[in-house]
Amino acid sequence: MATKNERYQYRKDRTRKHLIAGGISKPRLSVYRSLKYIYAQVVDDIEGKTLVSATTLSKELDGKYEKSGKSIEAAKALGSVIAKKALDKGVKEVMFDRGGRIYHGRIKALADAAREAGLKF
Repeated sequence: MATKNERYQYRKDRTRKHLIAGGISKPRLSVYRSLKYIYAQVVDDIEGKTLVSATTLSKELDGKYEKSGKSIEAAKALGSVIAKKALDKGVKEVMFDRGGRIYHGRIKALADAAREAGLKF
């Protein structure tokens, strides 16, 4: 029987494999969710560079939320911040990489906020 960590790793590898199989034509919006914070970055896999990054620890969101950075409101704010930064860099379309996490809760809130701010995926 696979452990919880092994199942997460399988899910993560499977989602990345499907993103790559579709063709790497757009930058990737990669999201990592820890127990306390959320991290998001737009990565250009062709050049191997991070174009834009933001986190709930960043100065734009620092001290705005009582529950540190692990609330849905913080995820929504992070989604709009990462979308604004990406649009400023000229990135309009991305592929969403949820990193093996299910599309629910904070991950979904971040994605919806990024879409509302003008990012397409």
